[in-house]
Amino acid sequence: MRRLLLALCAAATGLALSAGPATAAAPTEFGTTWHDPITAGPPVATPRTTSCTVTVAETEFRDYTPYKSTYAPPGRCGDRWNKVVLKLDGAVAGRQFDRLGYLRIGGVEVLRTSTPEPSPKGITWHVEKDVTRYAAALRTRQPVEMLIGNLVNETYTGVIKVKATLTFYKAEGRVKPAATPDRVLTLDGARAAGTAYEGALTVPRNSERVVAEVYATGSGGGCEEFWYLAVPEPAPYSCKAKDGPTREVRVSVDGKLAGIAAPYPTVWTGGWSNPFLWYVIPGPRAFDVRPVEYDLTPFAGQLNDGKPHRISVAVAGVPEGQSGWDTPVNVLVWQDAKASVVTGALTRHQDGTARGGVDYQPGTRHRVSADADHALTVSGYLNTSHGRVTTTVSRRLAATSLHRWKDRETADGLRARWTDDETVTVAGRGPATVNTAHRVYSMEGVTTIAPDDRLDTVLTMGDQADLRTTRAGKQLTWSRLDDTYSGNASYIQNVPRERRHAVGVSRERYRLLGPGACYDRTLATAQGELTEDSRRC
Repeated sequence: MRRLLLALCAAATGLALSAGPATAAAPTEFGTTWHDPITAGPPVATPRTTSCTVTVAETEFRDYTPYKSTYAPPGRCGDRWNKVVLKLDGAVAGRQFDRLGYLRIGGVEVLRTSTPEPSPKGITWHVEKDVTRYAAALRTRQPVEMLIGNLVNETYTGVIKVKATLTFYKAEGRVKPAATPDRVLTLDGARAAGTAYEGALTVPRNSERVVAEVYATGSGGGCEEFWYLAVPEPAPYSCKAKDGPTREVRVSVDGKLAGIAAPYPTVWTGGWSNPFLWYVIPGPRAFDVRPVEYDLTPFAGQLNDGKPHRISVAVAGVPEGQSGWDTPVNVLVWQDAKASVVTGALTRHQDGTARGGVDYQPGTRHRVSADADHALTVSGYLNTSHGRVTTTVSRRLAATSLHRWKDRETADGLRARWTDDETVTVAGRGPATVNTAHRVYSMEGVTTIAPDDRLDTVLTMGDQADLRTTRAGKQLTWSRLDDTYSGNASYIQNVPRERRHAVGVSRERYRLLGPGACYDRTLATAQGELTEDSRRC
């Protein structure tokens, strides 16, 4: 069970970074070098079996030209694995913004990432992700495409160097193959359609479980990177949207709403106008963007007719015609091995009216308060080889925020909370299985600019999830994740680096609890040095 919980923990974060050297005393202010990026999340748990490593990409990014190559699976480790781990090693030196990137194998997005901002002398970082769920796409030769869009010139000198590998852990002895989807699909002819992203999906006719995952990211360089700060007209603020900060990632099947989810408010390593917050400890999910998942099994009877179906992803709340979100889609499919065709139908579709409001109050300290609520329940049955199975998915989203700022945004603060509650009930022969997920995302911070142009940011972020599985009222398994980041940093703007006199502290505590297992690690930094690395489990 401990191995299981560690695996769940790695899957929940999707990320682990090496611990680096021992802690050190902090200088009085930031210098020209600092500790390499580190996070409190655990490494991916792996078995002690034969392993094989394949290099997927090794390149440098200087512009927006994708790297392309061909992946071939390792022959020595067979094609049934217990674990597959993606590792990304990066290096960058000089001056550079944070950059967004992706890695795709056979069109399947296996990593959505961003980069740290470097010191003049350079930094390195190491990311690990459990990609076992994509095993079906890794058993044959596939094209590889990777891009971390970058700009290199006389001012921005940082060339981003990366090496990505896959390590396969063979299933042997008592170590069994991982239970993974039978197919990993992408959308045919995927394209942007207004503010939506859509394409055609054709699933095997014997599909008995269908899950879509969307790597939804508000992109850099525009207001949607800071969507949670958007305000309506006529409020005097630099980022505006009709519905204010309300955002919701929606998936539709043939034009019918099939799933809703709250996007995580990712803060990249230049976020909140203060890179000194993130030089050592990045914000939660910044280096490995976890996909939003939707159980589309209630629609499987409709999808199983052998015809292509239109899948569309849209981010509600984005002003019409405004870009800024990327929403690539993978579809995971489990097939009924004892049936060539599985029939069924959608039997219930209850879309609660999306409710919400945004209120602007002017003053010496402007104020925008916003709230939103939306619920969706869908249910459908499948006639499988092991009887009729009904899947019901219920999801409810809620968000509240209070944004206050002064003229010229010399003081800009936010307190926000998002909840995403989901229940998936699977009923067939015997008692029903109920999977529940209670997710809470939070952000509270303020940035102020003093008359001497010194910018100061105080920020706390939370990423929490409570997952449970029950049957006949009996709890089968559970896990509880709590990843909390806090930081406070200041520097003088609009001056050369050596005159910024930057100071800053940051802290991350990552906890995962479950039956018979506990992971609890805390990191702390000051002025770019690691001052604490402690464990309580």
